[in-house]
Amino acid sequence: MDKVDRHIIRELQQNSRITNQELSERVNLSPSPCLRRVKALEQSGIIKAYTLEVDNEAYGLPVTVFVQVQLEKHTQDVVKHFEAQILMVDSVLECFVMTGKADYLLKVLVKDLHDYEYFVRQSLHPIGSIASIDTSFAYGVIKKTAVLPDRKVQKLG
Repeated sequence: MDKVDRHIIRELQQNSRITNQELSERVNLSPSPCLRRVKALEQSGIIKAYTLEVDNEAYGLPVTVFVQVQLEKHTQDVVKHFEAQILMVDSVLECFVMTGKADYLLKVLVKDLHDYEYFVRQSLHPIGSIASIDTSFAYGVIKKTAVLPDRKVQKLG
């Protein structure tokens, strides 16, 4: 992947509905080579999907919750079971394997505190082998992007 491919990816991340003509102009390629590069990025799996960002509040899920989960045991069966169960829970948008005290960090969307309680009681507790659940509620968003950073580190100030 070269600089032009990265430029194509950044443009598509900012607006995946852009036409090939517009994209080719923005990355300084003619339309045919631009389209070939996009297709190659898709076929190689670098571009995995085109998605739609939805306003969580307007959709009815205004509360973002970050849940740290620590397992009681770390046997292969316990880990596989936990991960398989989490994959089936629609409220969990993202699940990360973590270093540190927590084993997993979940990003969960719910409509309110009662909905979160229901999630914990009906989705997390039945999984079993959970030693602790530590919850943080996000009360604001400063930055949210799906655009990957440029490879160089930026200086601030």
